[in-house]
Amino acid sequence: MLPPPMPAAVEVTPRSGARQVPPADAVTVRATSGTLLDVRLTNEQGRTVAGQMGADRRTWRPAEPLGYGRDYTLAVTGRGTNAAVRSQTSTFSTVVPDEQTRVTLNTTAGIPISDGGTYGVGTVVVAQFDRTVPDRAAAQSRLQVTTTPRVEGAWTWINDRKAHWRPRHYFPSGTEVRVEAKVYGADLGDGVFGERDTSVGFRIGRSHVTIADDVTKQVSVFVDGELVRTMPVSMGRGGTTSAGNQPIHFWTQRGTYTVMDKANPVMMDSSTYGLPVDSAAGYRISVPYATRISPDGIYLHEREATVWAQGNTNVSAGCLNLSAANAKWFYDLSQPGDVVEVRNTGGKPLEQWQNGDWSVPWEAWLQGSAARA
Repeated sequence: MLPPPMPAAVEVTPRSGARQVPPADAVTVRATSGTLLDVRLTNEQGRTVAGQMGADRRTWRPAEPLGYGRDYTLAVTGRGTNAAVRSQTSTFSTVVPDEQTRVTLNTTAGIPISDGGTYGVGTVVVAQFDRTVPDRAAAQSRLQVTTTPRVEGAWTWINDRKAHWRPRHYFPSGTEVRVEAKVYGADLGDGVFGERDTSVGFRIGRSHVTIADDVTKQVSVFVDGELVRTMPVSMGRGGTTSAGNQPIHFWTQRGTYTVMDKANPVMMDSSTYGLPVDSAAGYRISVPYATRISPDGIYLHEREATVWAQGNTNVSAGCLNLSAANAKWFYDLSQPGDVVEVRNTGGKPLEQWQNGDWSVPWEAWLQGSAARA
């Protein structure tokens, strides 16, 4: 037996008269009986907002963002299963944010990811907000990483302005990555809203994994899993000194780093981490072919003056000293996000703030997520 004919019935969100409506994902129209003939959303200036009708003509939503601080009129016409046509009109206004925050999508060096760029298998994506985010879960729900092929990964929060995303294991070479921060119009808590959306796409290049072992005092470089070069190295000599009340160590901390950036040359100045240049252990030198792996100044770089020690003795302040030929070769090979694993050194292990995201166990990484259960 067929159901009896019914008049048109439509559900509209937000309700008519609503105020302080967030512009993101705020408007939906759904026919609970019959179909939609026409939906028209206009602002106070009479401009029509583009919309998207469902294939079955039972749903409609805006196809472009709404504005902040605008007044809108929504006119809906539907036809019931009884063939009768019915129209209704509602009005609402969108929120005026107390504050807006924008997001940049960076590498761990704080450099914006290059759209279409090529990065290493250990690449970590950084979502950097320019204001404190009161509701991390709301913000994280607007951050999306899509990979082809699919790669398991997760966000973890470093502080109230910064979240990092990495895969559980190193990326496979050739992976295509798309990162989207769809924060415009989103309520991020305490009157803070997203200023604009941003996105970037990049590709994972060949696998470069470097292992620096203090037992052998050799640096082994693997490309796509194959050992292609072994280089003698001199790493941090160990021990500590003090500058004022600040202890300063000379270890190359063990852990998994990634390549942040590189320069030829780099001016290395011990005063940048608190050790005066004119102190007994201080220095200020121009260093060629320097590949940086930590924000506190650990590089793989040329140091011809220590070639005698490379492969047998640690004499550096913490960097990994290589010969001129080896430093240039490594510099030319390296791309941001390449993996550098330092093994069997003394001192404290690498910390996350030192570009040690890959030194964080996966279970601990997941605990830093703000995703709502």
